[in-house]
Amino acid sequence: MAKEITKDMYIGEILQINPGFAEILMGAGMHCLGCPSSQMESIEDAAMVHGFNVDELLQRLNNFQNSEQ
Repeated sequence: MAKEITKDMYIGEILQINPGFAEILMGAGMHCLGCPSSQMESIEDAAMVHGFNVDELLQRLNNFQNSEQ
């Protein structure tokens, strides 16, 4: 069973779990995934900074994760 993605997880952490998450994050407006500071930013912090709904993003990430099983 895949690990659930939560709002307190770091961007770098979830990209290690599944590099496919990059497309979802970039689609949400987070185009700086290669930036060192973004790697240690939580999903919740990134949502706040980039002005998107964290719950919607988590749903997309977890749906993607579950669809690959």
